[in-house]
Amino acid sequence: MSDTIYKKGQGYWTRLMSAIGLGLLVFMGAVWVWDQFKGVEITGVEPIYVSAGAAVLFIAFFAILGYWLIGRKRSVVDFMVATEGEMKRVNWSTRREIVGSTWVIIALTIVVAVLCFLFDAVFAFIFQRVGVLEIGA
Repeated sequence: MSDTIYKKGQGYWTRLMSAIGLGLLVFMGAVWVWDQFKGVEITGVEPIYVSAGAAVLFIAFFAILGYWLIGRKRSVVDFMVATEGEMKRVNWSTRREIVGSTWVIIALTIVVAVLCFLFDAVFAFIFQRVGVLEIGA
């Protein structure tokens, strides 16, 4: 088995975005590891070097794992290639349809908010009259 990327020209955008997502997660994890090792001193080594070494090992491990998953593991790569192929067949909505749907949702949200306010006001009025609810003096 060679050390080249499996199906190199296929699934480019899916692999790229997966690598970027993994990179962001690994970066946040490395910051967390750095914080976990603050103040740890190993046989006279400065704590900052221990923190940095742990973070670098963390990044290196997940970089190798990411390369293996995104570039070499056949089942994962085949899934990514198939995913990108399916996404090219999707019938995407037009901008006009999305804007129209957004306005419908905004209008319905306002209607529901007004109805909730009215029901709350009516029930508050009824409960005040019955004597169950007292609104501050």
